Amino acid sequence: MIEKKDNFFHLYNKKISYIFEILENGHLGQVYFGKRVSKLWEYDICYLKKYKNKAAGTVKYSKDMGNFTLADQLQEYPVYGTSDFGMSAIDVRCESEIYYLDFQYQDYKVKRYKKRNLDFPTSYGNNAETLSIELLDVERNLKLWQNFTIFDDTAAIVKSIKLENVGEKKVNVNKCLSGVLELRNMPNHELVTLDGAWLRERHINIRPIKHGLTTVSSLKGASGHQHNPFIMIKEKDTTLETGEIYAANLIYSGNFISGVEMDEWDKARIFVGINPEYFEWGLSPKETFSTPEAVFFYSENGINSLMDETSLFVNEHVIDKKWQDVTKRPIVFNSWETMYFDFDEKKLLDAAKEVKKLGMECFVIDDGWFENRNDDRNSLGNWKYDINKFPNGLKSFSKKIHDMNLKLGIWFEPEMVSPNVELLKKHPEWLLGHPYSRKAIGRGQYVLDFSNPMVIEEIYNQIKKIIIMTNLDYIKWDMNRNITEAYSAYLHDNDRSQGEVFHRYICGVYTLYKKIISDFPDILIEGCAGGGGRYDLGILFYSPQIWPSDNSDATERLDILTGTVLGYPLSSFSSHITASPNHQTNRRTMLSTRHNIGIFGALGYELDLNKLSTQEKKEIKDVISFYKKNQELMMYGRFIKLTTNDDVYNWAVVNKDKSEAVVMIFNRKIKPNSTPKSYLKLHFLDEGKKYIINDTDIVSGEFLKKYGMENPIVFNGINQQYSVVTEDLQAICVKIREYK
Repeated sequence: MIEKKDNFFHLYNKKISYIFEILENGHLGQVYFGKRVSKLWEYDICYLKKYKNKAAGTVKYSKDMGNFTLADQLQEYPVYGTSDFGMSAIDVRCESEIYYLDFQYQDYKVKRYKKRNLDFPTSYGNNAETLSIELLDVERNLKLWQNFTIFDDTAAIVKSIKLENVGEKKVNVNKCLSGVLELRNMPNHELVTLDGAWLRERHINIRPIKHGLTTVSSLKGASGHQHNPFIMIKEKDTTLETGEIYAANLIYSGNFISGVEMDEWDKARIFVGINPEYFEWGLSPKETFSTPEAVFFYSENGINSLMDETSLFVNEHVIDKKWQDVTKRPIVFNSWETMYFDFDEKKLLDAAKEVKKLGMECFVIDDGWFENRNDDRNSLGNWKYDINKFPNGLKSFSKKIHDMNLKLGIWFEPEMVSPNVELLKKHPEWLLGHPYSRKAIGRGQYVLDFSNPMVIEEIYNQIKKIIIMTNLDYIKWDMNRNITEAYSAYLHDNDRSQGEVFHRYICGVYTLYKKIISDFPDILIEGCAGGGGRYDLGILFYSPQIWPSDNSDATERLDILTGTVLGYPLSSFSSHITASPNHQTNRRTMLSTRHNIGIFGALGYELDLNKLSTQEKKEIKDVISFYKKNQELMMYGRFIKLTTNDDVYNWAVVNKDKSEAVVMIFNRKIKPNSTPKSYLKLHFLDEGKKYIINDTDIVSGEFLKKYGMENPIVFNGINQQYSVVTEDLQAICVKIREYK
């Protein structure tokens, strides 16, 4: 999948080509990223070399190279101060000196296959080839490897950087982004970001790309509720099925920056990497620093095609493939919105009996199971079960759950500590925070210093005892407080820069993940950070699913899901059916609506089963039965947006051979006598097949594709017998299968 001709490199598979060159000054220059081209013929190369823009009014790179300037070049890894004045990818300094870097091509090598390594999250796959380009700044004694990985099945290019100090002086790295993509002629494009806040994460935000710099970022120590590393650049008239799209994401969970800069010639520079604010990495002689991986995607056929590529990439090359076996993904019941802190062993076991009767598969005890944890203001960092809540012991409770043929899950918040616990009294230096007299406190808790290996080991040993004691199947890993006053006593004592705190902290989080997964490979860990505060590819490398938001309102989840699936697969979206009225919005929603939205993704429940009517329990049993039969479709089927606007959501999932599909139609508001009939074109079906709709109507695929399926959302407003919907906020699912 990788070829070199003259000074040009061509990475390709059946979907895409990525071409870059060695520029005349020895730097790497981008040429093309898009739909697969056959190859660069000799006359194409001559043409590219002959016609190079020479921008007026620019500083020239060197007096020895005529009119050559980097200002008008598409570059692989731009640096400031070498005739380019745009956003730089790297900033290195030595004592008080700023380095104006000049990395020049030396050599390359190609490596096949890419193993999954739990040390740090990266893409992986046996169908991969990685091209490593070696570049050297001779005067400043720095070596840089730029890595490009291509897989044979995805329209994605993965980039990363490794920097080595080959000199005799220590240097400080103040910025080292993971990857850059440059594109010409972008005046009519838009930037799409996933923005929001706690309880309304990853809503789609579209803005025009203007001259200058537009970024989204985080300085919270996590990817954050407010912005997500995923960004997308599309033509203004892009639709669900047409238009070119470029997208970028980062396999990382800490502070990030993603953005685009447009210059005076409408050239766009897209970039993603570790946020350089409050970042500094000391690099002594012979030491190296490696960035997280950046992923760049391409789609020539609109938004649905882009989602195909991001979903395929994450499912196949980020998440551990063993979790694609849906039998390992249980339907969970979580105690949180059912009981909060108010429970004991009897109350839990009574609930577990109902859980088993209804067909759920995993009983998860959320927050409140450990000593003195009767509210959210104490006991974190002391992972010992509460004898008052479990008088017979947690081991005995676990056996009773497993004897019901249920899996057991437990909530942890490993990265946090409460002020009153013995751990902090014994080791105040294990707290992450500057030794000022004033320290910020959030949610009544502090953050442990996960840059310190001893802290990780202590927390792991506590968690490990609980795992072994309970024969644990499932962990909900929460993280409810962001980092402030980032300071590590451990790094101070080891003469390391405090600018390393944020990155070393998230590396410590990954280390704890590795310890748990290495020792207990069958445990399913669900990621959570106050809900969706750390929904990123770094967490998905270790956790196959993430709690997407603490807002469990079904209709609010519509907006969260439609944004999330731009960059992340449906299989990663943990979706719980909760109470009505909802605990966050106080909104009343029909159980059928909550189900018809909630079955898309990883299904779970979080409501008081004792308050349900007989009819509601029957509905839950029926839906669970349907979901178990169709779980692979609902988690791994191709997710397709059919239409979206403020009041209507239509989407579908379809399997690979187009023999089964589920279509979801949602109306936010009923509209009396709006139309007697409307049809929804199901363009994703096979027109050569026959289909049966809801086991009732037999229709040809050609008809459904070209004419459409009758929209079941009907509200007459006068004669209710002709109405399918009876109130606002109603969702209907239609099951379609091949008729033979």
